[in-house]
Amino acid sequence: MAKHGKKYLEALKKVDREKLYSPQEALELVKEISTAKFDETVEAAFRLGIDTKKADQQVRGAVVLPHGTGKTKRVLVFAKGEKAKEAEAAGADYVGDEETINKVSQGWLDFDVVVATPDMMGQVGRLGRILGPKGLMPNPKTGTVTFEIEKAVKEIKAGKIEYRADKAGIVHAAIGKVSFTTDQLRENLQVLADALMKAKPAAAKGTYMKSVTVSSTMGPGVSVSAQQLVGR
Repeated sequence: MAKHGKKYLEALKKVDREKLYSPQEALELVKEISTAKFDETVEAAFRLGIDTKKADQQVRGAVVLPHGTGKTKRVLVFAKGEKAKEAEAAGADYVGDEETINKVSQGWLDFDVVVATPDMMGQVGRLGRILGPKGLMPNPKTGTVTFEIEKAVKEIKAGKIEYRADKAGIVHAAIGKVSFTTDQLRENLQVLADALMKAKPAAAKGTYMKSVTVSSTMGPGVSVSAQQLVGR
């Protein structure tokens, strides 16, 4: 069992483990019990009532958080010609084609999101073994395989995040920083929750959003009332 430091244990004392907090209360508490000397990331974990072994119960997508995550993402775009120029004008950090694909295949990974035009995917597919395990492979479901390059890059820079349920049916996502106001964090949490509700697989049975927890990087989790968050 992992051992926690004094600060964590002191913070834990302020959390009622039996209580389901309102989104506002939970996020206020997360901010209050944050003790790190750096600006911690605030994360949300949604436990969903899905069977991830079944193909028709996968939950994956992307959503633009109204207040961003507090981190500017480095965007790599694979495109040619006019679409490459469009990517540069939109603010992409890196734009390239075959030469850049070779660079990535040799271990270069100084980027956070990869976008590609559909006509480049035949070549980008060779990077599957490298980008796939890191969750960086472009995917039409998350809007990262598209000819609408300007829109894709600007949305990512504005705070677009990707979400995906893990094998346990849990979606983990950053919703901001401790330095954000409680209202900013709450609005980001609400937008993410709404997106997950819209992504509910038709085959999912029973309670879909089973539990929601918010926490800071170094802090304990605080349980949120899923019913208050999604109203169902």
